[in-house]
Amino acid sequence: MLTVENLRAWGANVDEALVRCLNNESFYLRLVNKALLDPSFDKLAETVSSGDLEQGFDLAHSLKGVCANLALTPICRPIEQITELLRSRTDTDYTALLEEIGSKRSQLIDLL
Repeated sequence: MLTVENLRAWGANVDEALVRCLNNESFYLRLVNKALLDPSFDKLAETVSSGDLEQGFDLAHSLKGVCANLALTPICRPIEQITELLRSRTDTDYTALLEEIGSKRSQLIDLL
């Protein structure tokens, strides 16, 4: 079950996020749950793997905003890295970052 304590133990900056959610824990947890199930995570991997760096940037930038606002710090780091690489349309192997994002997302989904 997803709890504030589980998220804190995972590394999320729950206190920061709760301020944004007016200290409403149930609202915050609903937002985290919704964010984790966002199909943009899968779409990001698909678009980047297919070489569509433009759409990849749009997806990564959107996920970066969502994850940062929810203070999901461990997943924010690789999303921020891939966003900046995609912003400059860097031609590189994104596999490691995509795997790290997928791994962090899986860890969070396991908390559900």
